Amino acid sequence: MKPEQIAQRMTGRVSLRPHGVQEAFLPSPMVQNHAAFMDFFEDGTLFCLWFGGTLEGKSDICIYGAALAPGAKEWGPVAKLSDDPNRSEQNPVLVRNPKGAWQLFHTAQPAGNQDECILRARDVWLEKGKLRSGEPRQIDLPLGTFVRARFVARADGGWMMPVFRCIPRLGQRWNGSHDTAGVAVSFDQGATWRLDEVPNSIGSVHMTIIPLGGDEMAAFYRRRQADFVHRSQSSDGGITWSAPMPTDVPNNNSSINVIRLSDGRLAMVCNPVSAATSADRRASLYDEIEEGDARPDATGGCSPVWGVPRAPLTLCVSEDGGRTFPLRRIIEDGEGTCLTNNSVDGRNKELSYPYIVEGPDGDLHVAFTYHRRAIKYVRLPKGWIDGGER
Repeated sequence: MKPEQIAQRMTGRVSLRPHGVQEAFLPSPMVQNHAAFMDFFEDGTLFCLWFGGTLEGKSDICIYGAALAPGAKEWGPVAKLSDDPNRSEQNPVLVRNPKGAWQLFHTAQPAGNQDECILRARDVWLEKGKLRSGEPRQIDLPLGTFVRARFVARADGGWMMPVFRCIPRLGQRWNGSHDTAGVAVSFDQGATWRLDEVPNSIGSVHMTIIPLGGDEMAAFYRRRQADFVHRSQSSDGGITWSAPMPTDVPNNNSSINVIRLSDGRLAMVCNPVSAATSADRRASLYDEIEEGDARPDATGGCSPVWGVPRAPLTLCVSEDGGRTFPLRRIIEDGEGTCLTNNSVDGRNKELSYPYIVEGPDGDLHVAFTYHRRAIKYVRLPKGWIDGGER
C-alpha cells in the first residue's frame, strides 16, 4: 500500500481476514509511528504504546497510546503521553507496580545521539477509555541507557529492567558499535536503580527476559551485527547471566519480542533474515538527520550492519527453552525495505519491531510497525501457531 492508502485505514477499526485472524491499523495523528509495546490492564483492556512524529530522532517524536476495551471492535482515541520539545522520546515500556499503579518508562535523546539518551518514567492511567499520563521524572542510570522489553520480577523482590547501553565515545558519533546489554535492578519500585552488565555482550541489544520455571531464565537479543538472534541464560533467578550465544534464528539488526506461552513453549516474533541473505545496506540508523554533525563514526567494538530488509514478520516457536525455533509461521509478508526511515515517500516497506502478548483465551495479540507509517495490530486465534483456527 502507498502511504496515503495506509493513512486512510488508520481508523482503529478491527476487521476480519482469513483463518480467523483479526487486524486493525491504530489511529495516530502522526506520519511516522514505530516501536509498539502492548499489555493488558487488570480489567482485560488491551493497550498499545508507540512513538510518533515526523522522523525518528527528531524532537517532535513523542510517546502515544491507545486502548481496546474487552469485546470492542475499534481502538479508543489516541493519547499523547509525552512532549519534550528538545529530545526525541522513544521506546515506551509500561509496568505495573505492586501497589497497582502503572508507570511508563521511555527514552529521550537529542537527535540521533543514542549515547546521550536519558530514561524517564511517569504515571499512566486509563480514564474513560483514553490513556492519561503524569509528569516525568528522570531515572538515575548512565547516559545512553535504553529500554525496549517488559520488566520481570525476581524472587528476591527486585524489578529487572532489561536495558542496553549505548556507550559514549569521546569525539565520535554513536553508530551502535559499542552497545552492550545489562539489567537494571530496583528494590524500591523504580525509585532507585543499579546496573548489572551481561558479560561479553557487545552488539547484543533489546534484551528480553523469559522466566522458565524455578531459578531458570533465558534472555534473547537483537544483534547489531545482523547475524543471529542470541540467547543467554541465568540459573540463579536473574542475578547473573551467561554470555549471549547464537540461536538458529537469523536476525537483521531489528527488534524481536519473546513470550512464554501458557502451554510452556516460547514464541518469538521477528524478521528471520540476516546480513548473509541480503546485500541491502545503509550508512547508519540516523543518516537522514546527521547533516551538520562533523564527528567521525565511532571506531572499534563490533561492526554494525544497517539496512537489511525487515520482513517477513514471522512467529517462531521453541519447545526447548529457546535454543531452537523449528516451527515458523509468517504473520505478514512484504518487501521489508528499510534503506530510509522516511514514512511519507513510500520507499520504506518494513514490517518490524513487533510486540506480542497472549490473552486469557489463548489468542495471541501482535502489534508492529507497518512501513513506518502506522502501527498494525493483529489477533491470531488460539491454534493458529500449529496451523489450526477456531
